[in-house]
Amino acid sequence: MNTGKNADLPLGLGMALMQNTDAFLYFSALDGVQQKRIIEQSKQLKSRKEMKRFVDNLKKSG
Repeated sequence: MNTGKNADLPLGLGMALMQNTDAFLYFSALDGVQQKRIIEQSKQLKSRKEMKRFVDNLKKSG
């Protein structure tokens, strides 16, 4: 998945974002540097449950 800002999303992150509209809109509005930071953080997660929690809290930790 590509956000249009040359940042390829890992599949798990993309799927989790598609299931959370608020988080998707928040992530989409970020600049490329901020998106890359989130992408790198997401690569450390080991399960779907962790990814869902991470995405659900994106806007809160913004």
